[in-house]
Amino acid sequence: MILTKDKILDEIKKGRIKVTPFKRNNVGPASIDLTLDNKFRALTSEKITLSEKVDYKKHSKFFTVNKVVLKPGAFILGISKEKIKLPDDIAGSLTGRTRFARLGLGVHATASYVNPGVNNKQVFEIKNLGQSDIVLKPGLKICQLILERTEGKAKYKGKFQGQSL
Repeated sequence: MILTKDKILDEIKKGRIKVTPFKRNNVGPASIDLTLDNKFRALTSEKITLSEKVDYKKHSKFFTVNKVVLKPGAFILGISKEKIKLPDDIAGSLTGRTRFARLGLGVHATASYVNPGVNNKQVFEIKNLGQSDIVLKPGLKICQLILERTEGKAKYKGKFQGQSL
């Protein structure tokens, strides 16, 4: 079941969900708004052969800026300012905000799932699906984290635990 504002705040108060830094006004009716940091990564390779061992860092360039102009069709990785820690019985999913989706901004190209037991910042797969340039600035509430209880417990132990960009 998806957690509503009162349940999210209760889990935060109990210390089971941690959002650092936490702003109470970022908690909506059934989600938490996450904000964009100033760290980005752009793909640089003309050709990428996919395999289980492919390393996205070898095919991209990391940079820190105060704004990014995303051209139509362009793709970039961003990361949340907030670090999210979930207990082993709550999972999440990231979704774009309607106000920006209507302007052509896609926040998650494919991988929007947040595993139970994560303790990291969230990476955004940002794409300009529109026909106009889109300016992204750090601090923008770029997406929502929707939380739900799992049946049973699980803990993410994959290679992106504690991820950075």
